[in-house]
Amino acid sequence: MTPTARFDQVATSSHRALKRAWALVGGVGVRTKILGIVLTLTVMLGLSVTLQVRTVMRRFFISELDDRGASGASDLAARSTDPILLNDNYALYQLLTDTVANHPDALYAYIVDPAGRVLVHTFGDTGFPLQLLDLQAELVTQGLSGSVIKTRYASNEGIVHDFAVPIFEGRSGVVHLGLTENRLQGVVNAVTGQMLLTTLAVAMFGILAAIFLTWLLTRPILDLVSATRRVGQGDLQVRSSHWANDEIGTLADAFNQMVSILSASQLALQEKEAARTRLLEQLITAQEEERKRIARELHDGVGQSLTSLIVGIKVASEEEDMLEMRRQSDLLRQFAGETLEQVRLISRQLRPSILDDLGLDAALERYVEEFGQMYPHIMVDIHCDLPSRLSPSVETTLYRIIQEAMTNAARHSGCATLGVLILLRNNQVLVIVEDDGCGFDPLRARKEGRSVGIHGMAERAELIGGQMEIESGESGTTVYVQVQIEDAQL
Repeated sequence: MTPTARFDQVATSSHRALKRAWALVGGVGVRTKILGIVLTLTVMLGLSVTLQVRTVMRRFFISELDDRGASGASDLAARSTDPILLNDNYALYQLLTDTVANHPDALYAYIVDPAGRVLVHTFGDTGFPLQLLDLQAELVTQGLSGSVIKTRYASNEGIVHDFAVPIFEGRSGVVHLGLTENRLQGVVNAVTGQMLLTTLAVAMFGILAAIFLTWLLTRPILDLVSATRRVGQGDLQVRSSHWANDEIGTLADAFNQMVSILSASQLALQEKEAARTRLLEQLITAQEEERKRIARELHDGVGQSLTSLIVGIKVASEEEDMLEMRRQSDLLRQFAGETLEQVRLISRQLRPSILDDLGLDAALERYVEEFGQMYPHIMVDIHCDLPSRLSPSVETTLYRIIQEAMTNAARHSGCATLGVLILLRNNQVLVIVEDDGCGFDPLRARKEGRSVGIHGMAERAELIGGQMEIESGESGTTVYVQVQIEDAQL
């Protein structure tokens, strides 16, 4: 991988990480963000101040401990000269004991001769610790001068500072004074705990203040959100309260102005929709009236004419010694009967009288029979579960939609089976027409202007307060129609 590609990969990974982090932060509420900022700043400030104070105090106390240890050890070295010269070990012991007792941080004191042997110590019955002998051996190896030698080591008593001072320039031995950090560490820990408690109290106060501030800030925002949701549900009479003359107040005023404009636009749209609905109703009514007229004319005019033709042919066929005429008459009568049946079929397709007489269920069963005659290669399965008759307009509309859907499937999909389902659930009629054809793209068909039938089906559904959806793919096409039915229409 080239350096440029590696750099691009790292940049892409960083960008994705930033996007995920931003999405996570952006998903948190405003109240949580403000509370988090206040709490984080308070805790960070309190912890940083506590850490700095603790560090400064520890350094100061250690410095003071070193100064007092060096001073105490030097004083012991100066006062130990005479007892050592007089070989008065008791006086030396008393001197060391008094020093350890009067010094709050003193842990022990002992004196060794130039040969490294312990002359006097303050450890009592516990005995002299072996680790101090090792320490003394290291000091002897390093050599002692007139200065104070400080050694710091860890023990069961905590951190110990050992101060070694030569007596009479080392010719009379070395005095050791050990000071522990326990008391000073306890003071540092006590001050640290007090500061942490203070930080906690300040954090709690900050949280309470932040809660109050976020309440002041987010209350008008939440009111605006509530108003927005009500507008989304269709309530255009809602208005947002003007809390203050700030940016949020300006936003509330702009929102109220927008809702007012939207309300006026919706009113105008409703008026246009009402006019469009009336136009569609008139158009569909005119179409149905025209179909009724054509059906009546076909039945009463053409049908009667064909019937007369059949009767005439029958009479002609009964003439004596006219065998050939009879054969021709039989053929003509058969042809006329088929023509009559076709005319009646056309009549029923234009306006099936069974729809007015027996309802949607019977009309669809009759249409399925006729559909099977026209498209014998298609198997149709219909199931209608309607407990009672619907209103005439709804039955007519649903019949036309189903008729159009089945015709489109037979002509364009190349399907082998068709399924029709009509259900009534919770005052809602659900119609499903499904085929196993090749499918198509409904959106593309509408853009290309090939969806006149689909548009007509949608217009009919909207006219009775329903909606239509089409799902199509390689496995077939499904038409869904939902119509809300009032109790008075059942």
